[in-house]
Amino acid sequence: MLTQNLLSQERKMKLRLFVALSTIPLLGVVTAFGLVSESDLGLAKTNITVQEITLPEIAVAQISAASFWRNERVQRGDTLVALLSRLNITEAAAINYLIGAPEAAPFRTLAIGKEAQAETNANGDLISLRFLNTGNEQVLIDKQNGAFQTKTLTVQLEKRLFVRTGEIKTSLYAATDAAGMPESAADQLTQLFSGDIDFHHDVKPGDKFTVVYEMEYSNGALVNIGRIQAAEFINQGHSYRAVYFSKDGQTGSYYTPEGKNVEKAFLRSPIEYSRVSSGFTSARMHPVLNTLRAHKGVDFAAPTGTPIKATADGVIELVGRENGYGNVIKMNHQGRYSTVYGHLSRFASGLHNGQRVKQGQVIGYVGMTGLATGPHLHYEFKIDGQQRNPMSVALPSAQPVSTAYKTAFQSVAIDFVARLSLLRNTNLAKLD
Repeated sequence: MLTQNLLSQERKMKLRLFVALSTIPLLGVVTAFGLVSESDLGLAKTNITVQEITLPEIAVAQISAASFWRNERVQRGDTLVALLSRLNITEAAAINYLIGAPEAAPFRTLAIGKEAQAETNANGDLISLRFLNTGNEQVLIDKQNGAFQTKTLTVQLEKRLFVRTGEIKTSLYAATDAAGMPESAADQLTQLFSGDIDFHHDVKPGDKFTVVYEMEYSNGALVNIGRIQAAEFINQGHSYRAVYFSKDGQTGSYYTPEGKNVEKAFLRSPIEYSRVSSGFTSARMHPVLNTLRAHKGVDFAAPTGTPIKATADGVIELVGRENGYGNVIKMNHQGRYSTVYGHLSRFASGLHNGQRVKQGQVIGYVGMTGLATGPHLHYEFKIDGQQRNPMSVALPSAQPVSTAYKTAFQSVAIDFVARLSLLRNTNLAKLD
């Protein structure tokens, strides 16, 4: 046992000696390599320099002076505090002014959907606030000599042309909605061609329309939907076109591309988008009297309170109550023509006998006074005192473009007609 241990120790000693002797040449090589200089190796000498760089200080005053614009829309359920927070107005003096100052009342009464633009600095101090009041006037609130003030400015309007084109599949309502037309523009379209097209009966699936109209903006906010500048309505394969032309830049009319006045002296219907519940006939069973008698007018079914418009310029002959008509308005037009509006719920404010009214002016509201079973308007159209069917009678036209303005009109008409033709041929759904 002891002998074995001694032999084992002897072998270990020999092994250690062998490893030590084998390592000596390697250490020599490493040492020799470590003694070679950079110049002998052909390497450039490197100098290391440490230098402190002073960074510029951030100017807090300069950051505070920078201004930022925010645009926010009044939302349903908004509080004044919530709106001011979204506008980044945190300055106490500004908040107190906007909440309590009588001059700032238009800001506190902004309607849902109205926009306000605020310029503030990084600290939330108010520099200026602007918005459109209920009268679409520009209101500016800013700080002058350390105090806030409110000013009403003349609004600067920007006019943009929009184009909508569509095809009727179910109804005119649905088609104009699908085309993205505002309701007021759709109303203008029906009024524009109402002298040629009976929108209660003549409009069919497959009819098409193209409309070029104005939109007025102030600071990017929509202020007003302007008038139609040009339009085309294809009704059962027949194309009707109209172009707006003003000789003085103030008032104007709509004309065909040839210069004929599109506007008739009379509108076909005194109510927009209503249903004919009873037509013009020589024999009808009266719904109240239950007897067979002539119906020398047209009944338009509509909800109580629906506005009724004068179908032409004229003079009020009678505004009051009469027999089966109930509340009735009678008008004279151009001597030979007269109209009757019966069963009204009420009259337009201030309407009186002898008053002159314009075509399209609201004169009363649908009701069911007199002999009526439901709310509707009874409308009569007379020529030389004789009732005629207002839905089919040939209506007199207004004056065409005068010779003196023919050249100016043609330059306007050619441009818009080219646009209408291009849009129809390319079959666009929408174009702004």
